[in-house]
Amino acid sequence: MLRAGFVLAAVLVAAAGFGVAYRWSKPVPLLPPLSSEQVVVKPTPNVILAVRDLQRLESAELHMERVMDVRNKESHLFGLLTSEDALLLVATGDVVAGVDLAAMKEGDVETDWKARKVKIVLPPPKIFSTRLDNEHTYVYSRNVDLLARRKETLESEARTQAEKELAKAATDAGILGRANRNASRTVEGLVRALGYEHVEIVVTQP
Repeated sequence: MLRAGFVLAAVLVAAAGFGVAYRWSKPVPLLPPLSSEQVVVKPTPNVILAVRDLQRLESAELHMERVMDVRNKESHLFGLLTSEDALLLVATGDVVAGVDLAAMKEGDVETDWKARKVKIVLPPPKIFSTRLDNEHTYVYSRNVDLLARRKETLESEARTQAEKELAKAATDAGILGRANRNASRTVEGLVRALGYEHVEIVVTQP
């Protein structure tokens, strides 16, 4: 009789444990979230990012030479006498022009990937730098009249003026147009490498 009661107690304990385990194994319904968020990815053409990576595209360079005749005139005795400090400078330098592709905006690029078509509007070209070649730039002659004061800054002024003259001469020689053409070819080659077959480059005039 005692053994039968012990067995019955064991069965009840096992049943109770099974019930607890069953309740814990049932999925507990979750409450709906009070807030939600959604990440929306807006597709943007990767063309403008690739083009911008080129940054300042130096697409044309001219090596030029200019002779600068600079004179500092002085008057004496109420204008009755004049004197001058004259300098002749042979200036040699390089003028570099190109397109600043970092200035491009989203609207400057229109793409149609399905048609493999892209249209790009390039910023206008400009002169990036004018550098004198100090090794080949020299003072050819310097004449200071008897009554004239020697102006110590005359050579540096001549060099500054030479840079401006070289930039103007390069512009007259068509360096900006050449920079436009070369930049267009470079950008077109880059875009075709990205998989576009129909490429239209619009050149903005300076």
